[in-house]
Amino acid sequence: MSEDIVKNNNEETKETVSKNFIELIIDKDIEEGKCKEVVTRFPPEPNGYLHIGHAKSILLNYGLAQKYGGHFNLRFDDTNPTKEKTEFVDSIRKDVEWLGAKFDDRLYFASNYFEQMYEAAVKLIKKGKAFVCDLTADEIREYRGTFETPGKNSPYRDRSIEENLDLFERMKNGEFEDGSKVLRAKIDMSSPNINMRDPVIYRVAHMTHHNTGDKWCIYPMYDFAHPIEDAIEGISHSICTLEFEDHRPLYDWVVRELEYEFPPRQIEFAKMYVTNVVTGKRYIKRLVEQNIVDGWDDPRLVTIAALRRRGFTPESIRLFMELAGVSKSNSSVDYAMLEYCIREDLKLKKPRVMAILDPIKLVIDNYPEGQVEYLDAANNLENEELGSRKLAFGRELYIERDDFMIEPPKKYFRLFPGNEVRLMFGYFVKCVSYETDEDGKVTVVHCTYDPETKSGSGFEGRKVKGTIHWLYAPTALKVTARLYENLVDESKGAVYNEDGSVNLNPNSRTIIDNCYVEPSLADAKAFDSFQFLRNGFFCVDYKDSTEGHPVFNRIASLKSSYKPAQ
Repeated sequence: MSEDIVKNNNEETKETVSKNFIELIIDKDIEEGKCKEVVTRFPPEPNGYLHIGHAKSILLNYGLAQKYGGHFNLRFDDTNPTKEKTEFVDSIRKDVEWLGAKFDDRLYFASNYFEQMYEAAVKLIKKGKAFVCDLTADEIREYRGTFETPGKNSPYRDRSIEENLDLFERMKNGEFEDGSKVLRAKIDMSSPNINMRDPVIYRVAHMTHHNTGDKWCIYPMYDFAHPIEDAIEGISHSICTLEFEDHRPLYDWVVRELEYEFPPRQIEFAKMYVTNVVTGKRYIKRLVEQNIVDGWDDPRLVTIAALRRRGFTPESIRLFMELAGVSKSNSSVDYAMLEYCIREDLKLKKPRVMAILDPIKLVIDNYPEGQVEYLDAANNLENEELGSRKLAFGRELYIERDDFMIEPPKKYFRLFPGNEVRLMFGYFVKCVSYETDEDGKVTVVHCTYDPETKSGSGFEGRKVKGTIHWLYAPTALKVTARLYENLVDESKGAVYNEDGSVNLNPNSRTIIDNCYVEPSLADAKAFDSFQFLRNGFFCVDYKDSTEGHPVFNRIASLKSSYKPAQ
């Protein structure tokens, strides 16, 4: 916590303002003159789609730049052509823009700095701080030692500067096969930090790069490239996750040995883990490639593309990140909090409409055949500004199957033989009989209505305890609804098995083709969202919807939501 002085009506008062530990570090750097302008960045490797954990980093870095009046860069760390694709570049850019992190003209690619990185490596060689090594990857690993034992020097460590310069240039010119030679930093093979034991900073890789094509056949390693990228772009604070804490001495060594005038400062924060979801890129990639899910934006995933497709909003994700906070300690956040955030964001913004997910017919026996009237219905009872609409009402309706029971339990206030309920925005109806099929399943419920009880008429007679929603059967629009549960089977206690497979929930998606909604929803567009009364928040799927037949993804359920039989 820090105390800020706030002036109010010419009087100074002390107001306690909560700041996270990163903001306190930045404040101190500014106060000590170590930072003239706050510049942050989000530096994804384009080897997959972003997920909810990346959203935290995006919003944190962008938020810091905004708070301190600085700049925010989007930079693709594309130094590994073996896994990177233009598809991933495009998806990442779209996700960052959708979250509201504006990078304007500050879009960068690490690959655009390859020439400067090569020159930086040459500078290290000339300073006697880097050498070309002929050891194989396995030999390098063996020479490195362990946490308990120091490493030993490579037999090539003492090559002359001239020989190293010649060999490195020949590496660049394509004279050597992949894996035959690497360039290593010359630091300390006895360092307690294994990352400082002469790490590899360049390798030979004859591969086509998505951005530079075949111009290069040597590529820098991440730990060498990343601090150079930050320094070139004038990043003041390189915010990264805790697994890079042990890499910080190498980060600092690179910017120090390359003598950057304003070296960036690396600060680590804890990743955000969300319970019962799959966030690891390699696991998501496996699910996609094995067709266990329908692509990177399958609504059961928590990639940003999947959350957007399901119907989550940038506002809900920002709220989620605010509630989760920023710390140095790893912790987990329940997925239920993310659902809470989307409910909070949508509950006053979206219209509430009638939708029947498991329909049975309700016939009002004493309602005039062929007569249709139009009832006034509020679009959102908690937000009058959303206005109202007219709902067609007549003799034959659809209601939810679980709104009728032949033999109800105690405190069941919906329809059963002899009981009376209100039809929302309509009349009182009383169940007089029902029909079943040959298997005993209810197909039709028969009721009578009291015309004196119309909603809004001022009726003050008897009271009823139950209100149910409905649709006028002749005009109800038949659509597809998809209900989602966690992709992971929570009962097994772990997301991943020892072999790396995922404990999947076989009931993670239920598709309902016999769902009915108000006819006006035929015009709903991709990503339009609604609250289906008592059934949750739903969003129009942008991929599978067709003209006049929207497909609805359930974003989040409500306490009263329909639960399909397993």
